[in-house]
Amino acid sequence: MKKIGIIGYGWLGERIAASMRGKYILHTTTTSQNKADELSAQGLNTVVAAFPDYQLTDPYLQWAEINTLDILIITIPVSEKGCCISSLYNRIQNLSSFIGDFKGQMFLMSSTGVYPDISKDFTEEDVPLEQVSGERMLRNKYPHINILRLGGLMGDNRLLKNYNVSNLDHAVNHIHYSDISAVITKMIEKETKSKLYNVTAPIHPVKSQVINAQKNVSDNEEFEVKGKRVISSKLISELDYTFQYPDPRAFHL
Repeated sequence: MKKIGIIGYGWLGERIAASMRGKYILHTTTTSQNKADELSAQGLNTVVAAFPDYQLTDPYLQWAEINTLDILIITIPVSEKGCCISSLYNRIQNLSSFIGDFKGQMFLMSSTGVYPDISKDFTEEDVPLEQVSGERMLRNKYPHINILRLGGLMGDNRLLKNYNVSNLDHAVNHIHYSDISAVITKMIEKETKSKLYNVTAPIHPVKSQVINAQKNVSDNEEFEVKGKRVISSKLISELDYTFQYPDPRAFHL
């Protein structure tokens, strides 16, 4: 049975792990000892690891289990939004010290936030990874890493109706967590390396339509759809992938 390491047991990491339990041996990281003890009690091999955005006096200690892992999934944020390039560089340096020169299959959970907020259909070629600092830094260190640009994470307790939403006539670029796990699983089976994929549901209703569907309110209004749409056609074509949740209006069902 293959061993998978999941760096970052947050909302998404938890759901990826749940989909893979029983199929793989799982090792995870979390940021507190209490959480690590709780997860270990549930049968997950968990260690405490946080990756500061400042330069450490000594290199970050390498993960003891790293050389036993076949696959690595990184869910912690490596975006320059909210921090400067030097802070991001330090964070990635600390992460790299933790995982060493890992040669197995790797996945980075990036974001469709790399695309500008203009009314346009975006494919991966519109913003190459070389233009995205975190993606570029990790690809330079790990040329075989797969980068998944995830849409807005939805499913379970994450419903658009629960948030204070503006621009109700703008298209959504959402993804159900089940499809993220399924895409990763398919890429593991295909032993995919060095890919860059947008991971968004292929249907892009506007925010008001999603909210009305979640509130069980009839919605037949037609209007011009505004905002960006991040297209996942490359993933669909190359992986021959069929989305489990293609329409965000049905994510709550």
